Amino acid sequence: MRVITALTRQKRNADRVNVFLDGEFAFGVTELAAARLRLGQALSPEELDALKQEDTLEKAKQSAFKYISYRPRSIAEVERNLRDKSYDEMVITQVITRLQELQLLDDTSFVQFWVEQRETFKPRSVMALRQELLQKGVARHVIDDVLANVDETAVARQAAAKRAARWSHLPEEQFREKLGGYMQRLGFSYDVIREITDELWEELSHNH
Repeated sequence: MRVITALTRQKRNADRVNVFLDGEFAFGVTELAAARLRLGQALSPEELDALKQEDTLEKAKQSAFKYISYRPRSIAEVERNLRDKSYDEMVITQVITRLQELQLLDDTSFVQFWVEQRETFKPRSVMALRQELLQKGVARHVIDDVLANVDETAVARQAAAKRAARWSHLPEEQFREKLGGYMQRLGFSYDVIREITDELWEELSHNH
């Protein structure tokens, strides 16, 4: 058994408390965990292990909260991030479960967020979106459920319209080449590219 000889608040992090056992610094715990400890308390090796495990879980949770605070993440991204910080699988599973319970982690919501962001700032074909989301570790059936609601032609038209105006002064062949190449890089199919290019050329030539 080891005896708690001091409990001191950390200077750099006021939410954490240093635990001293038998006159020596042993480890840090959260304020919440420290509230259950008292000077002179004897702790068995099992109790010490439980305290350390609880603290590791708390640190992993805080790390995950910080990671998802910048933007929504997929479950696999959070798992990967925690593995990179050397947390073990049991801790990672507990953190993921907790985030899901708090409704802070949900792959369907993540896919919807990703698709909306892409449509607004960097339009992509459904095929390109699917590839990006698979790389984020999202299950194919979750991706397909959300992408089934995407109107690819409307996305392609929106992306192309922004660029078409800048090439409207070009002869038809060059216009089609430029716009077609741009849309191809965004992953749109030949049929969609031809349909939108025809439509925009028609519009622009009527406006001239």
